[in-house]
Amino acid sequence: MPRWAAAVAVFACLAAGTGSGLAATDRTHLPGLATEHDGRWDYGPLEPPARPTGAPRPSAGDPAGTHHGDPRGLLLPPPAGAVPEKGLTGADGRLPVADFVAEYEEEHRAAVREQLTENACRHITSRGWTMPDGTRTRIHLLRFGSAGHAFLTHELAFGSAGTMAHADLAGAGASDLVPDWPLTVGSDAQGRLFAYDEREPYGERRVRHAYIVAGDTVALIVQSVPASGPDGEVPFRQTVVLQYQLLSWAAS
Repeated sequence: MPRWAAAVAVFACLAAGTGSGLAATDRTHLPGLATEHDGRWDYGPLEPPARPTGAPRPSAGDPAGTHHGDPRGLLLPPPAGAVPEKGLTGADGRLPVADFVAEYEEEHRAAVREQLTENACRHITSRGWTMPDGTRTRIHLLRFGSAGHAFLTHELAFGSAGTMAHADLAGAGASDLVPDWPLTVGSDAQGRLFAYDEREPYGERRVRHAYIVAGDTVALIVQSVPASGPDGEVPFRQTVVLQYQLLSWAAS
């Protein structure tokens, strides 16, 4: 229990900060990530995208949980030193469903595609990059017609009892839900997150990933490091929390 309480305290503190505070605060001011040169990346100030005039935030009387504005503005930008992944999205900024389901082992792709179709996934927006140490990151935002469809898709396809219960990502072994990550971040509970870590033995790369469910959007964050390289846990947690913040700011 102490470990769980500490984890909740860490992420509650992280969620309470502002965008610029999380991106620019001195390392010693961030609980849980307080060691000098602890491996965190240098993200610039973060702001959610502008909403159309008069458009509400998802939690402001909008039962559909709609994230208004350009969905590309909800994607976490690459940190300093990153090499962007080219060709991840088309000219319209959207990722084809076939490319998204390729994140999973081939035997699961049809089931994932079926859930996206049945629950009316409107579009997928993605971004990826590689850091100098070889750490690779890909973020996918799946926008649905309502918060209910987003929730249902996560439960049926990606949740602990869903089609992807063991989270079989392509190129990774079986993964387990990390128990010391809280399901909600912050007191307003604008979203839920679920983090997974690949089981040992690792292949050439160790893979971590997380899902965020916030309003009409489900985010998938996949991050991998060379098995013989850095551990990668700190930048993974940093990346997931900041992506959560972008989605929850837009929803609060």
